[in-house]
Amino acid sequence: MVTVRLNLPTILTLSRIVFIPFFIVAAPDHPVLGAVIFSIASLTDFLDGYIARRTGQVTKFGIILDPIADKFLVITALVLLVEMESLSSFVAIIIIIREFLVTGLRVVALTRDIVIPAETGGKLKTTTQIFAILALLLKNSFFGINLYLTGTILIWLSLLLAVFSGIKYTFSFWKEMT
Repeated sequence: MVTVRLNLPTILTLSRIVFIPFFIVAAPDHPVLGAVIFSIASLTDFLDGYIARRTGQVTKFGIILDPIADKFLVITALVLLVEMESLSSFVAIIIIIREFLVTGLRVVALTRDIVIPAETGGKLKTTTQIFAILALLLKNSFFGINLYLTGTILIWLSLLLAVFSGIKYTFSFWKEMT
């Protein structure tokens, strides 16, 4: 039996998953509250990795759980935005396929003790996705400023980054596996 020790980075990662139901309930009728919850959950993504590296608390469990928690949060937000008619289902589906593909490749590599680290394109994609999701959530709620166009531009940029970084991760995976 495998024992998992909970440390602060792991608790932060798990909290991201705990935030998801609150986000689902809040966002459709209270987009500002939904955006606050999503922002806090997204902030844990930065903090968990930073704290883990800084304090030497990087674990195999954390390496696996972190991207899964990220994907749960982002996929939930994308599906919710489609349901709220703020996002094209085409864009959401392409991004979701990429997320499953890259996460799957990283988990398979990890089972062979190969870590495919996050790369700049993937980090930029994540940052762009977060801001796109926030803008689309707040499309008409941010002091009367229409953020829909900003969110739409950012989500399309995020889509391009997702595709290109997904290709790069796939090449990295095959290079490491051969």
